[in-house]
Amino acid sequence: MKVYLEPSDVELLEEAATNLRDRLMIRLLFRLGCRISEVLGLQVQDIDFNQGTVVIQHLKCRIKLSCHICGARLGATHIFCPKCGGKIEMSKSEEQLHRRQRVLPVDTNTLKLLNEYVRRGGPIVRDGKKLIFGINRHRAWQVVRECAEKAGLPKLVNSESGKMHNVSPHRLRDSFAVHAVKLDDSGDGLRLLQEHLGHRSFDTTARYRKISGTEHQEWYERLWSKKS
Repeated sequence: MKVYLEPSDVELLEEAATNLRDRLMIRLLFRLGCRISEVLGLQVQDIDFNQGTVVIQHLKCRIKLSCHICGARLGATHIFCPKCGGKIEMSKSEEQLHRRQRVLPVDTNTLKLLNEYVRRGGPIVRDGKKLIFGINRHRAWQVVRECAEKAGLPKLVNSESGKMHNVSPHRLRDSFAVHAVKLDDSGDGLRLLQEHLGHRSFDTTARYRKISGTEHQEWYERLWSKKS
């Protein structure tokens, strides 16, 4: 059973793609370690072919709760308002859109594939935006799953729950992170990975060290390597 995909598995995924668009999408999901929403939101103007970088836009909706009496900010578990002391029988909710962006480097071969795709007229114009991929989330998941089945890749096991899952866009992001940690699990390496993945919390990034590391197993084997 596998927990994550190896780079060789992703190569099989790419080879199973029936067109340049699907191959490029799979490659970007793994090589950049992006969320599927970030990849599908990519525009031609986000790519700097001279510098070899891509600007990733990340939009996230958050619900802001406030006291219906004084308007103070509330947490989801508040029973009484921390400002006016009133009992929270109802609260006002407001949806806020948070926009963040980060600039990621792109390897030479992926940049060439992007350039070829744009040159061939692959991008789609929609609502005034020249999108790299003109497909929705459901279709993207479908493409990855179909390519995984065609490539003969097994389902992946969740290391925490033990449940089996199909190969998906997010599993490609996970696999990028594990690949990066296996190559460099130093403090600087994890810090750069956190910045690359766009994680607010370092704890979110650090969990990939647990997935990829073999320290526990090696430690345990050393306990019994010599006869007592």
